[in-house]
Amino acid sequence: MSASEVEDALGRERPDVSTVHGWGEPVVRMGWQEYLEEGVAAFYGQDGRLVAVAVGGLGGPQVRAGDVELIGRVPSEVRADVLRLAGGQRVAVRTNGDGDPEVAAWGVSLGTVQELGRTPEGWAQRRDRMVTDALLVAAELADDPRAAEPVVRRRGVRDEDRNPGVWPVVLDFERPIWEWTPLEGVGPLRFGMGPEQVSAALGGEVPAARRGRLPWTVGRGPRQWCLEEDRFDHAGVSAHYWGDVPTLAAVTVHGRTGPQVAFHGIDLIGRQGSAIDAALLQLAEIDEIGLRLNCAGDLGPDELNMYVRATRAGDAVISEARFCTAGWEEHG
Repeated sequence: MSASEVEDALGRERPDVSTVHGWGEPVVRMGWQEYLEEGVAAFYGQDGRLVAVAVGGLGGPQVRAGDVELIGRVPSEVRADVLRLAGGQRVAVRTNGDGDPEVAAWGVSLGTVQELGRTPEGWAQRRDRMVTDALLVAAELADDPRAAEPVVRRRGVRDEDRNPGVWPVVLDFERPIWEWTPLEGVGPLRFGMGPEQVSAALGGEVPAARRGRLPWTVGRGPRQWCLEEDRFDHAGVSAHYWGDVPTLAAVTVHGRTGPQVAFHGIDLIGRQGSAIDAALLQLAEIDEIGLRLNCAGDLGPDELNMYVRATRAGDAVISEARFCTAGWEEHG
């Protein structure tokens, strides 16, 4: 399908988000478009034709492979059902870079997203488990769907280790303790450091993965790739940068493997997200500390630029935290 045919099929005049770029004579279009109400994103190859569809785990349609429902389910249950169905069809199941099942013969690559519910008052509420979503691709992308063009541009990955499908969690007594100075830094990391200084502060550890902006070719040639994130698996943190000359603007302490950081006696790392939310709300009532939500729905103390986030631990969700310099969250 072309982009206009996709819009007709969905009964839409235009997408909610579009990053389809056109060039040449005749115009060739490549990129992706997102339809938020339908819970899908459509990807277009170099001939301007549909090559992949991402189906959201929260608002997307149900997709079935044989008798297996792929969307919005507990990941381990879907994995077991996919293995059963694939075994019956004698097709191979492998693990994609995110640690989830992928079947090239079907053009299916599974993923996950945190489940959302509703409070009694009707507000959105994050739950403590993951549910499945999926990337469905044409045959030419099936060998490595998430690394293929144009899917990889939406993900923004330049270099990343593949998850083998396990999510080990460090025990609390094995975690080092880091101090946090709001708006200045956390542990040995100080906002304003460059990538080399961050690596040196972490004992010379080399990033296990790097992410950044992967811009389209504009004018006479490609713009310079800009570093946005380094992931350090041994330290259990990710460093986030801003600026054309990358400087440290935020640090995410990973929930499964990162050091422990406390706020007013609340251990922020490696706990159930609902427990952290409840503790912060109780603290706000007792000590009259203001709370705020960022645009991703993460909760944190007002004006301190710290937000409690979620990370995956198998089927479950546990807490991690992001510590930011002044102004970074608005840019991020």
